[in-house]
Amino acid sequence: MTTASQSTGSQTAHRPVLVVDYGAQYAQLIARRVREANVYSEIVPHTLTTEQILAKNPAAIILSGGPSSVYADGAPRVGSELFEAGVPVFGICYGFQAMANALGGLVAKTGLREYGATQVSAVGEPHSILAGVPVLQSTWMSHGDAVQEAPDGFEVLATTPGAPVAAFVNLDKSLGGVQWHPEVKHSEYGQQVLENFLFGIAGLERNWTTGNIVDEQIGRIRDQVGDARVICGLSGGVDSAVAAALVQRAVGDQLTCVFVDHGLLREGEAEQVERDFVAATGVNLYVANEQERFLSALAGVTDPEQKRKIIGREFIRAFEEAERAIIEKAKAEGEQIRFLVQGTLYPDVVESGGGEGAANIKSHHNVGGLPEDMRFELVEPLRALFKDEVRSVGRQLGLPAEIVGRQPFPGPGLGIRIIGEVTHERLELLRKADAIARHELTAAGLDDEVWQMPVVLLADVRSVGVQGDGRTYGHPIVLRPVSSEDAMTADWSRLPFDLLSRISNRITNEVEGVNRVVLDVTSKPPGTIEWE
Repeated sequence: MTTASQSTGSQTAHRPVLVVDYGAQYAQLIARRVREANVYSEIVPHTLTTEQILAKNPAAIILSGGPSSVYADGAPRVGSELFEAGVPVFGICYGFQAMANALGGLVAKTGLREYGATQVSAVGEPHSILAGVPVLQSTWMSHGDAVQEAPDGFEVLATTPGAPVAAFVNLDKSLGGVQWHPEVKHSEYGQQVLENFLFGIAGLERNWTTGNIVDEQIGRIRDQVGDARVICGLSGGVDSAVAAALVQRAVGDQLTCVFVDHGLLREGEAEQVERDFVAATGVNLYVANEQERFLSALAGVTDPEQKRKIIGREFIRAFEEAERAIIEKAKAEGEQIRFLVQGTLYPDVVESGGGEGAANIKSHHNVGGLPEDMRFELVEPLRALFKDEVRSVGRQLGLPAEIVGRQPFPGPGLGIRIIGEVTHERLELLRKADAIARHELTAAGLDDEVWQMPVVLLADVRSVGVQGDGRTYGHPIVLRPVSSEDAMTADWSRLPFDLLSRISNRITNEVEGVNRVVLDVTSKPPGTIEWE
């Protein structure tokens, strides 16, 4: 009996741009922006030593922002030896101040804090890090401390009223930084500034493309799997579909996909898996109807983490039974399934505490919900990718738009969109409400503008209502439309009022047991996209 092991698919052939995370809200967004420039990036915790960072053979290093003051007791430090290693380094916000402090510059409070939109003025003609941007540019700031004097050998490039040194560069050592956050879209020329560092200062090449991802992962999957048999669970979502398509491209008929119908899917999704994906790929598909099994295991359970663990456990157990059935059918050939494919993504790994210094926000079904005695070795070809990169890979593999463009959906399905115990009746109620919301969103032409719209049933909450001239005591439904690029951060989507009205009217009129529809207007952070 082997234990689960991390796939080598999380590695790539590219030297990474390492984003050193100092506790920034936007560390993941920095990595995403680097990848948008077709350069591979990874996030590492600030607790790594300089030796450990350099051992990863980075092509360049970006120091993120963070909430600390560089001169406070216990604040994260960066050793000056990092800047003598010959690796280009770029500091952002706290990382900018940490670089200045480590190299002998002066960081202190100026008495003028800057938060939000801030005008930055270039000192002289913009060049190097500021090449191609205007003398005055709108940026997004978040700081109380500021660099008052640049280290020796650095040229001051920009200033603001609250930051005497808002950007600097040392071209001889390929070092530089800015006080603002170029990674956020509120910084008008932020991507240009990042790319000036990546290409103008660090001299990197644009070599992180969908084609490269596909070719690299196919090669790695073949190396890992060899001639062994592979099993993959199809959830109906984008991630598992793209992961399965990648593995099939690599090993062909060695792959058998298993669709465990756990009864926690949305309306019509089981049929879509059996029809659309098989038609698109020709994959071998084994269907296991396990609805009663999951409902029985979830009976009486209300804690969200326990739900995730139960669903993960039963999912694997169902897989093991499916494996035995598949092997029994082919035992004349002496086949054995050794590998399990999972559609784990980079945000899953980060949010589940994947790596030293990362906080465990929640246990993802693809990361934290697997039993220790699982008998498969994991193949995770998407583990290094963000969601939009996965969609791009799916298009590269020829998957239909109905699959590639589908809204993200959690592995535990509607089990974590019912706040309270999961029952057959509650699932049917939520499916109807969700189908109405999705239908109206599509009819309004907003599928491309809304990243995801979870529909949540507050099963353990009831509210008084009036329906049909009578008093009702029904459940509230929560609409959670969000806009995002990679699920690391998100804002609630400003849907038209007439659309919200249609959704509310239809749900309260057509879904028995619901008498109230409410809108969740919380951003991420502080709230996660899913309620559980």
